[in-house]
Formats: sequence, C-alpha cells, structure tokens
Amino acid sequence: MKEDIFYGKGVAYAKKDYPEIYKALVELNEAVYTGKALDYKTQKLIALGITAAKSDDRAVKKQIESAIKEFNVTKDEIVDVLRVVLLTSGNPPFTKAMKILYELLEE
Repeated sequence: MKEDIFYGKGVAYAKKDYPEIYKALVELNEAVYTGKALDYKTQKLIALGITAAKSDDRAVKKQIESAIKEFNVTKDEIVDVLRVVLLTSGNPPFTKAMKILYELLEE
C-alpha cells in the first residue's frame, strides 16, 4: 500500500551511487510504517502535520499529494491536521500549508 517515495532530491543520488544507503532508507521506511497500532493513513496524516509544522513547502505539497492519491484523504481531514499545526506551531506554518492545499485543489 505505501509507496517507497522519499522527498529529498538527494535521495536520488544515494539510490544511484550509494545503493546500500538507499536500501537502509527503504528498510527504515518499512520499519516505521508498520501499521501495528496506528494504520498507515493515520501515520501519513501525522507525517503531514510534522512536515507542515516545519514549513517545508515542497515536502508539504508532496505529503498532501501522497495522502490524497493513496487514501483519498479529504480537504476536511487535511484541514483538521492543519488545525493542530496552527495550535502547536503557529499561524505562519498553518497559512503556508493552507495555501498549498488550496493551490493543489485548484489544479
């Protein structure tokens, strides 16, 4: 179900030139996203919240796209996550993520 997608551009270089590092990243991804207590959708929404709180525009966009593609996550579910970002991280990361969400929905 989950995709082996890593958002940093540098990972492409590791995959090509340092396959042992890339393999370790894939294995770490599998170890983290186990679905033991929280299902993968919930973990994906947590990842979105963390990414949004860090104000990383590119990563927020990728997380939102992935959540919608993989789980048909709704706008309201994403906004619920972003409400927590607003409470815990403040207005700037919240408004940046909301802007990204609405830009994606307009495409």
